[in-house]
Amino acid sequence: DALRDLARGNGLRLVGPNCIGVVNTAVGLDATFVPFAPPPGRIAMQSQSGALGIALLERCARIGLGVSTFVSVGNKADVSGNDLLQYWEDDPGTDVVLLYLESFGNPRKFARIARRVSRRKPIVAVKSGRSAAGERAASSHTAAMASPDAAVDALFHQTGVIRVDTLDELFDMALVLSAQPLPTGPRVAIVGNSGGPMILATDACVGAGLEVPELSTTTQERLRGAADPNASVANPVDLVAGATPDAYAAALATVLADDEVDAVLVVHTPTVAARAEDVAAVTAEAAATTDTPVLGCFLAAPQLPALLPVPAPAGAEVDQEAGVPVFGSPEPAARALGRAAGYAAWRGTPPGSMPELDRCDVEAARHVLTDFLAEEPEGGWLPPAAVTEVLAAVGVRVLQDRAVDGADAAVAAATELGFPVALKAAGAEIVHKSDIGGVALDLADAAAVADAYRAMADRIGPTMTGGLVQQMAAPGVETIVGVVQDRLFGPLVLFGMGGTATELLGDRSFRILPVTDADAAELVGSLRSSPLLFGYRGAPPTDTEDLAMTLQRIGRLAGGVPELAELDVNPLVVSPGGAVAVDARLLVRPVAPGPPASARRL
Repeated sequence: DALRDLARGNGLRLVGPNCIGVVNTAVGLDATFVPFAPPPGRIAMQSQSGALGIALLERCARIGLGVSTFVSVGNKADVSGNDLLQYWEDDPGTDVVLLYLESFGNPRKFARIARRVSRRKPIVAVKSGRSAAGERAASSHTAAMASPDAAVDALFHQTGVIRVDTLDELFDMALVLSAQPLPTGPRVAIVGNSGGPMILATDACVGAGLEVPELSTTTQERLRGAADPNASVANPVDLVAGATPDAYAAALATVLADDEVDAVLVVHTPTVAARAEDVAAVTAEAAATTDTPVLGCFLAAPQLPALLPVPAPAGAEVDQEAGVPVFGSPEPAARALGRAAGYAAWRGTPPGSMPELDRCDVEAARHVLTDFLAEEPEGGWLPPAAVTEVLAAVGVRVLQDRAVDGADAAVAAATELGFPVALKAAGAEIVHKSDIGGVALDLADAAAVADAYRAMADRIGPTMTGGLVQQMAAPGVETIVGVVQDRLFGPLVLFGMGGTATELLGDRSFRILPVTDADAAELVGSLRSSPLLFGYRGAPPTDTEDLAMTLQRIGRLAGGVPELAELDVNPLVVSPGGAVAVDARLLVRPVAPGPPASARRL
C-alpha cells in the first residue's frame, strides 16, 4: 500500500505486486523473468496467475501467435483488469483481448467497459472458479438456482465476452479471431476426403450452434462437374479418398462463391493422392481470395503449423496476421467457429436501451421496505399484502387478494372477490407453500373455501398464522421471475419456467443489471421451454411483450431498492391477456454501510 501510494503520488502507476511483469512488443519491452519471448502481433493478454502467464507466453512463442501487450496483474494493488481494458480499447496495435481471470475487483465497472469494448474488439476470457466450496442458503427458488457461476455467465453473455473453459480453447479462439474474418451467419460448408471425420465435424458444428445446410442446386451442379463421380456434394462435400489438391482447390472455389455459405471447414486426412502439406497450401490460397472465414482440420498431420500463412494477392503486402487456423480434430474447430459466429451475431444486435416505464414508482416501492425495516431492523420476509404493494408500485400486475385469519374471514373475502378463488397458507416460516399442502385452487363456493381453510390449518398446524384468498388466474404458462443479491455483482434477475418443478427442470436464465429492453426480449426467448410462450402445438400465443416489460420492471425494482435481498414471483402466469403475479415472496435486509473514506483504496 505504501509503495502504491508513493507511486501514485508521483504520477506513476503500479502493476502487481506478486506478478511476473509486462511485455510490450511495439516498443521492444520485455519486463518479465520469463524465458519465452512472444513474437510481435495484435493480441493483448492479461493473466491473474503468474504461472499461467508463463504458460501463455510459452504457447505464443511456440505456435507463433503475435502479441501486442502482455500484463501479469498479480494482486492488483493499483492497475486492474478494468484499467487494461480501457487501455486496449483505444490501442491501435490491439485487435483481440485475451483474459485469464480468477476474480473481479469491480464487476459492475467491468460490465460497462466490456460491453463497450466488445462492440469493437473481441474479448475472450477463461474464468476459473466455476465450483465453490461454500453454497448459498436456499431460502428461495431464486437463491437456490443462483450458483456462484451464474453471475459470471450472465455478465459475459450481456457484454459479448467470449467465455471458454480451457487454455487450449483460449488459443483456439485467439487464432480464429486474429487470423480470419468473423462469419456473417451460422451456415458452414464442410469439405473433405473422408466420411467419418466429416460426420464428426457435422455433429460438432450442430452442437456448437452452427448449421450445415444442404448446398444450393447451382453449387451442387458445379461441384459434380469438377469432383469425382463418387463424390457427395450436398454438404458435407465428400471428395472421396482419391481427391487431389486440385480437386480441393476447385471445391473450395465453388463453395466460397456461394452467398449462402458463411464459413468453410476443410477436413482432410492425408493420403497418397493428397499430402497434408499440399492440401494446406491450396486451402491457404483459397482463403486469400475471400472474406468468408476458412478453418482447417488436418488429421494425422502434426507437422503443420498452428496457422497456415495466407499468400498476398499480386502486388499487395503480406498480411502478417492473416492465416488459416489448423486444428487436429473437428470438435475444437467447430467450437471455435461456433463461438465466433455467436460473437458476430451479438455484435450485430442492437445494444438495447432503458425506456421510460409508465406506472413504475421505484421510490414508492422502496418506502414499503424501509417502513418494514423501521419495525424489523434485522429484516425478514415481507408480509404478503406489502409484497403486493411493492409489485403494484412498479407496475407489475397482481391478482387481487385478501389476507384472512380464519375460515369465516376466508369465506367473506372470497365472496367479495368472486368465485372461483385460491386459498394459500400464510406464515413467516412458510417458504414453499405447495410442499406442505398450503395451496388450494379453484374453490367454487363458500363451503369449499371454509372446508379448505380448516383442512389446511389442521394439516400445517401453528406455523400457519393465517391465509390469503386470491382471485384465480386465467390459464397460461407458469414462469418464475426473481431477484437475488450477489455479493460482488449486485442484483441478479432470474427468468425461468415456474411452478412447483422450477428447480427440478432447471430451465432458467440470469441477467445482471441493467436489464435493457433488448435483454428482456432475449430472456423471454432464452429458455428451452420458451416455445410454450409463443403458441406451442396450437396453443394461443401469450403476450410476450407484456412479459418482457414485466422483466424490465423487476430489473428497475432490483436496481433501485438495495434493501431487496431476494424476490420470488412464482408463478408469474403469462397468458394472451398478459403477465400476472400469482404468488410472491420478498426478503428484506438492511443495507450494510460502506467502508469509511480513510479505508477506501485509491
